[in-house]
Amino acid sequence: MTVFNQVEFDNHEQVVFCSDKKSGLKAIIAVHNTKLGPAVGGCRLWDYASDEDAVYDVLRLSKGMTYKNAVARLPFGGGKSVIIGDAKKIKSEELFRAFGRQLERLNGSYYSAEDVNITTGDVAIMNKETNYVLGLEGKSGNPSPFTALGTFLGIKAAFKHINGHEDLSGVKVAVQGLGAVAYGLCKHLYSVGVELFVTDINQAAIERVVNDFNAIAVGIDEIYDLDVDVYAPCALGATVNDETIPRIKAKIIAGCANNQLAECRHGEVLREKGVLYAPDYVINAGGIINVWYETHEGGYNEAASTKHVEGIYTTLCEIFERSQAEKKSTHLIADELAQEIIKNGL
Repeated sequence: MTVFNQVEFDNHEQVVFCSDKKSGLKAIIAVHNTKLGPAVGGCRLWDYASDEDAVYDVLRLSKGMTYKNAVARLPFGGGKSVIIGDAKKIKSEELFRAFGRQLERLNGSYYSAEDVNITTGDVAIMNKETNYVLGLEGKSGNPSPFTALGTFLGIKAAFKHINGHEDLSGVKVAVQGLGAVAYGLCKHLYSVGVELFVTDINQAAIERVVNDFNAIAVGIDEIYDLDVDVYAPCALGATVNDETIPRIKAKIIAGCANNQLAECRHGEVLREKGVLYAPDYVINAGGIINVWYETHEGGYNEAASTKHVEGIYTTLCEIFERSQAEKKSTHLIADELAQEIIKNGL
């Protein structure tokens, strides 16, 4: 297995491989950059096909968190962790306590939080072994509603950039993946008259959104071929790739998934095709913004958090305008903005 030679390694400060025989824990913690502050990023539990896939994912996600936290103007560096296994089979208090002990050994260089298949309850179990976790109930709590809000505002910003107004009534949006964040996004979209087309590998999740928001269910692969205004990837990453880009009819790609582009070059491919892409780590930063407000000395402030999340709209408008003026992909413009902030400070 190669680590240092991977493109996504990108001078990571630390990559830690963790195991605990008693609990069955197999995990990887990646700390990408701590220039702006301690690395912060959620923990993902996923049944990876191989250890190499897990390494690739955690490196990509960790680097993405560095850029996400920078563009959101947070005093956090970037990090991420993955626990390898089937969430339906391996979840236990013993597992999360073992992972908490691994976090404690890093002595504050990395703070974990919830992510795919990890709940605030799971994080609370980690907290029994370490204080290096965020997103706790009774403090900032579940970050999903804030990620959903930021994504909704990002779609509005993209729509305004293309059409000159924010009225989404009658607009068609294809939502791929219907987890907690996507459900919240669908709720926002439905409230302003959007027509929803949805898909997921979980039939119960589909039925919930169909029943609650009058959405139209489509097949997993069919989602790319729909004649819609917006494609919102909200599942795992890399769904925007050489195979899917020719099929996507939407003029806007804006969703809450991480690492939506399979490769960086796909950002330019989209620009040349006339598709406006809302960079993933900008539009989906609402959750980590909310987590940051948990660290305030005066205690968590939901109103201040919400106001900060609303700034995602303005940031995206600036990225879209700069992309248009400089004739560069929005993905590249966002990367340049993040690098400027990391270099010069907040």
